[in-house]
Amino acid sequence: MKGVTVISHPLVQHNLTRLRDKRTRPQEFRRCLSEMSALMLHEATRSFGLRPVAVQTPLAKAKGYQLEREIVLVPILRAGLGMLDSILQLVPNARVGFIGLKRDETTQRAMFYHKSLPRDLTDFEVVLIDPMLATGGSIVAAMNLLVELGAKHVRFINLIAAPEGIRHVRKFYPNLPIFTAVVDEKLNDKGYILPGLGDAGDRLFGV
Repeated sequence: MKGVTVISHPLVQHNLTRLRDKRTRPQEFRRCLSEMSALMLHEATRSFGLRPVAVQTPLAKAKGYQLEREIVLVPILRAGLGMLDSILQLVPNARVGFIGLKRDETTQRAMFYHKSLPRDLTDFEVVLIDPMLATGGSIVAAMNLLVELGAKHVRFINLIAAPEGIRHVRKFYPNLPIFTAVVDEKLNDKGYILPGLGDAGDRLFGV
Protein backbone atom coordinates (compact mmCIF):
# COMPACT_ATOMS: atom_id res chain seq x y z
CA MET A 1 0.00 0.00 0.00
CA LYS A 2 1.26 3.46 -0.90
CA GLY A 3 2.78 5.32 2.02
CA VAL A 4 2.81 2.24 4.26
CA THR A 5 6.21 0.87 5.28
CA VAL A 6 6.15 -2.68 6.63
CA ILE A 7 9.23 -3.18 8.79
CA SER A 8 10.42 -6.74 8.26
CA HIS A 9 13.52 -6.61 10.49
CA PRO A 10 13.99 -10.11 12.03
CA LEU A 11 13.92 -8.79 15.62
CA VAL A 12 10.73 -6.85 14.93
CA GLN A 13 9.03 -9.94 13.55
CA HIS A 14 10.34 -12.11 16.40
CA ASN A 15 8.88 -9.76 19.01
CA LEU A 16 5.63 -9.44 17.08
CA THR A 17 5.15 -13.20 17.29
CA ARG A 18 5.68 -13.11 21.06
CA LEU A 19 3.14 -10.30 21.37
CA ARG A 20 0.56 -12.26 19.39
CA ASP A 21 0.89 -15.37 21.57
CA LYS A 22 -1.98 -15.46 24.08
CA ARG A 23 0.33 -17.20 26.59
CA THR A 24 2.60 -14.13 26.79
CA ARG A 25 2.13 -12.54 30.22
CA PRO A 26 2.02 -8.75 30.82
CA GLN A 27 5.67 -8.48 31.94
CA GLU A 28 6.93 -10.24 28.81
CA PHE A 29 4.40 -8.37 26.68
CA ARG A 30 5.76 -5.03 27.92
CA ARG A 31 9.35 -6.08 27.25
CA CYS A 32 8.63 -7.23 23.69
CA LEU A 33 6.57 -4.14 22.95
CA SER A 34 9.38 -1.91 24.22
CA GLU A 35 12.09 -3.62 22.17
CA MET A 36 9.96 -3.65 19.05
CA SER A 37 9.10 0.05 19.36
CA ALA A 38 12.75 1.08 19.59
CA LEU A 39 13.63 -0.93 16.49
CA MET A 40 10.74 0.56 14.53
CA LEU A 41 11.72 4.11 15.46
CA HIS A 42 15.01 3.68 13.60
CA GLU A 43 13.12 3.07 10.36
CA ALA A 44 10.45 5.69 10.96
CA THR A 45 12.98 8.48 11.54
CA ARG A 46 15.34 7.60 8.70
CA SER A 47 14.10 10.51 6.56
CA PHE A 48 14.34 13.21 9.24
CA GLY A 49 15.97 16.34 7.89
CA LEU A 50 19.47 17.39 8.99
CA ARG A 51 21.38 20.65 8.88
CA PRO A 52 25.18 20.93 8.88
CA VAL A 53 26.99 22.26 11.96
CA ALA A 54 30.60 22.56 13.07
CA VAL A 55 31.89 21.32 16.42
CA GLN A 56 35.22 21.50 18.16
CA THR A 57 36.68 18.13 19.08
CA PRO A 58 39.58 17.92 21.57
CA LEU A 59 41.89 18.03 18.53
CA ALA A 60 40.28 20.03 15.73
CA LYS A 61 37.08 21.31 14.20
CA ALA A 62 34.76 18.72 12.69
CA LYS A 63 31.74 18.86 10.44
CA GLY A 64 28.58 17.38 11.85
CA TYR A 65 24.81 17.48 11.66
CA GLN A 66 21.81 18.37 13.80
CA LEU A 67 18.16 17.56 13.33
CA GLU A 68 16.34 20.32 11.47
CA ARG A 69 13.37 20.18 13.81
CA GLU A 70 12.64 19.26 17.40
CA ILE A 71 10.74 16.03 17.98
CA VAL A 72 7.40 15.65 19.72
CA LEU A 73 6.31 12.12 20.63
CA VAL A 74 2.55 11.68 20.90
CA PRO A 75 1.36 8.35 22.29
CA ILE A 76 -2.36 7.65 22.15
CA LEU A 77 -3.47 6.55 25.61
CA ARG A 78 -3.44 4.09 26.99
CA ALA A 79 -1.69 1.43 24.90
CA GLY A 80 0.68 3.95 23.33
CA LEU A 81 2.36 4.34 26.73
CA GLY A 82 3.90 0.89 26.31
CA MET A 83 5.88 2.18 23.32
CA LEU A 84 7.00 5.48 24.82
CA ASP A 85 9.83 4.66 27.24
CA SER A 86 12.05 2.79 24.80
CA ILE A 87 11.56 5.49 22.16
CA LEU A 88 12.45 8.18 24.69
CA GLN A 89 15.71 6.37 25.41
CA LEU A 90 16.68 6.93 21.77
CA VAL A 91 15.47 10.55 21.61
CA PRO A 92 15.71 11.73 25.24
CA ASN A 93 15.44 15.41 24.26
CA ALA A 94 12.07 14.93 22.60
CA ARG A 95 9.01 16.60 24.00
CA VAL A 96 6.04 14.40 24.85
CA GLY A 97 2.36 15.12 24.30
CA PHE A 98 -0.57 12.87 25.13
CA ILE A 99 -3.88 12.17 23.44
CA GLY A 100 -6.50 10.13 25.29
CA LEU A 101 -9.04 8.39 23.07
CA LYS A 102 -11.50 5.62 23.77
CA ARG A 103 -13.73 3.78 21.37
CA ASP A 104 -17.48 3.71 21.80
CA GLU A 105 -18.15 -0.02 21.53
CA THR A 106 -21.59 0.59 20.01
CA THR A 107 -20.72 3.15 17.33
CA GLN A 108 -16.96 2.32 17.16
CA ARG A 109 -16.29 6.09 17.09
CA ALA A 110 -13.23 7.57 18.80
CA MET A 111 -13.95 9.90 21.73
CA PHE A 112 -11.41 12.24 23.40
CA TYR A 113 -10.96 12.11 27.14
CA HIS A 114 -7.53 13.79 27.41
CA LYS A 115 -5.43 16.28 25.41
CA SER A 116 -2.01 17.54 26.48
CA LEU A 117 0.13 18.91 23.65
CA PRO A 118 2.32 21.91 22.76
CA ARG A 119 0.14 24.78 21.54
CA ASP A 120 1.95 25.14 18.22
CA LEU A 121 3.33 22.08 16.38
CA THR A 122 4.26 23.88 13.17
CA ASP A 123 8.02 23.52 13.48
CA PHE A 124 8.17 20.04 15.02
CA GLU A 125 8.62 16.51 13.74
CA VAL A 126 5.63 14.75 15.29
CA VAL A 127 5.74 11.00 15.87
CA LEU A 128 2.28 9.61 16.57
CA ILE A 129 2.38 6.32 18.47
CA ASP A 130 -0.27 3.62 18.91
CA PRO A 131 0.17 -0.18 18.76
CA MET A 132 -2.95 -0.90 16.71
CA LEU A 133 -4.47 0.61 13.57
CA ALA A 134 -7.90 -1.03 13.51
CA THR A 135 -10.84 1.02 12.21
CA GLY A 136 -8.64 4.08 11.82
CA GLY A 137 -11.06 6.31 13.72
CA SER A 138 -8.63 7.09 16.55
CA ILE A 139 -5.83 8.00 14.16
CA VAL A 140 -8.03 10.30 12.11
CA ALA A 141 -9.29 11.99 15.29
CA ALA A 142 -5.71 12.37 16.58
CA MET A 143 -4.54 13.73 13.23
CA ASN A 144 -7.38 16.25 13.16
CA LEU A 145 -6.19 17.58 16.51
CA LEU A 146 -2.53 17.68 15.46
CA VAL A 147 -3.37 19.56 12.27
CA GLU A 148 -5.46 22.05 14.27
CA LEU A 149 -2.29 22.75 16.26
CA GLY A 150 -0.32 23.40 13.09
CA ALA A 151 1.45 20.03 12.63
CA LYS A 152 2.91 19.67 9.15
CA HIS A 153 5.46 16.90 9.66
CA VAL A 154 3.76 13.84 11.15
CA ARG A 155 4.48 10.13 10.89
CA PHE A 156 2.64 7.26 12.56
CA ILE A 157 4.24 4.19 14.15
CA ASN A 158 2.11 1.15 14.98
CA LEU A 159 2.59 -2.58 15.34
CA ILE A 160 -0.37 -4.13 13.54
CA ALA A 161 -2.60 -2.51 10.92
CA ALA A 162 -5.86 -3.61 9.36
CA PRO A 163 -6.51 -2.89 5.66
CA GLU A 164 -9.79 -1.21 6.57
CA GLY A 165 -8.02 1.13 8.98
CA ILE A 166 -5.38 2.09 6.43
CA ARG A 167 -8.05 2.85 3.84
CA HIS A 168 -9.99 4.99 6.32
CA VAL A 169 -6.90 7.02 7.26
CA ARG A 170 -6.00 7.45 3.60
CA LYS A 171 -9.40 9.05 2.88
CA PHE A 172 -8.52 11.94 5.18
CA TYR A 173 -4.71 11.92 5.26
CA PRO A 174 -3.42 10.36 2.04
CA ASN A 175 0.16 11.53 2.65
CA LEU A 176 0.59 10.40 6.26
CA PRO A 177 3.59 8.03 6.44
CA ILE A 178 2.57 4.84 8.25
CA PHE A 179 5.16 2.46 9.69
CA THR A 180 3.93 -0.95 10.82
CA ALA A 181 5.24 -4.46 11.41
CA VAL A 182 2.40 -6.18 9.58
CA VAL A 183 -0.83 -5.55 7.71
CA ASP A 184 -3.24 -8.19 9.00
CA GLU A 185 -6.19 -9.84 7.28
CA LYS A 186 -9.26 -7.84 8.32
CA LEU A 187 -11.46 -6.54 11.14
CA ASN A 188 -14.10 -8.65 12.84
CA ASP A 189 -17.65 -7.39 13.39
CA LYS A 190 -16.58 -5.71 16.65
CA GLY A 191 -13.78 -3.76 14.99
CA TYR A 192 -10.89 -5.86 16.31
CA ILE A 193 -8.00 -6.86 14.05
CA LEU A 194 -7.78 -10.50 12.93
CA PRO A 195 -5.61 -12.32 13.80
CA GLY A 196 -4.22 -9.33 15.72
CA LEU A 197 -3.14 -9.76 19.33
CA GLY A 198 -6.29 -8.93 21.28
CA ASP A 199 -6.67 -5.69 23.24
CA ALA A 200 -3.16 -4.22 23.45
CA GLY A 201 -3.97 -2.05 26.46
CA ASP A 202 -5.47 -4.91 28.45
CA ARG A 203 -2.53 -7.19 27.71
CA LEU A 204 -0.02 -4.45 28.45
CA PHE A 205 -1.43 -3.61 31.87
CA GLY A 206 -2.80 -7.03 32.82
CA VAL A 207 -6.45 -5.99 32.93
